[in-house]
Amino acid sequence: MVCGGFACSKNALCALNVVYMLVGLLLIGVAAWAKGLGLVSSIHIIGGVIAVGVFLLLIAVAGLYMIILGLVFVFQFGISCSCLAINLSKQTDVINASWWVMSNKTRDELERSFDCCGLFNLTTLDQQDYAFCTAICKSRSPTCQMCGEKLLKHSDEALKILGGVGLFFSFTEILGVWLAMRFRNQKDPRANPSAFL
Repeated sequence: MVCGGFACSKNALCALNVVYMLVGLLLIGVAAWAKGLGLVSSIHIIGGVIAVGVFLLLIAVAGLYMIILGLVFVFQFGISCSCLAINLSKQTDVINASWWVMSNKTRDELERSFDCCGLFNLTTLDQQDYAFCTAICKSRSPTCQMCGEKLLKHSDEALKILGGVGLFFSFTEILGVWLAMRFRNQKDPRANPSAFL
């Protein structure tokens, strides 16, 4: 049988269903595992990842590809392009704004885990923050690397990876929409020849 016919479209849609079911279950499992080990303490992040996993499971089970995947493609494509397009000055602004909103405990945890002190050492607040730093690097030498530099490096890498992966999977969603439209408009060779699905 020629690939591109009814059976091929049906099998491709079934395979895509299985992939999205596995990805949904994987997201739910990883979120539960991370919460159980205490790797992620934010309930909002865990809840968001679980919600995306449940959403993917519902799409795979219900098979509502043309409408839902079309909308998901638009949002995911836009967000992925935004992740890839954000420059270092915007990342610096976001890091600077979020640093001063964080609690002192969260800042201390970041300084200890990244082994750095302070943010960018631009203002007197940064210098005061540097003075109260409890990172290990401060005991080894009088100067430590600034956390802003390390956070910029990690955020730039993470945004590029997230943008690339999101862009790749957004095009698989378009493939799903195309397959669903094609399957819907094909005749089943085993059924009544004049009947459409």
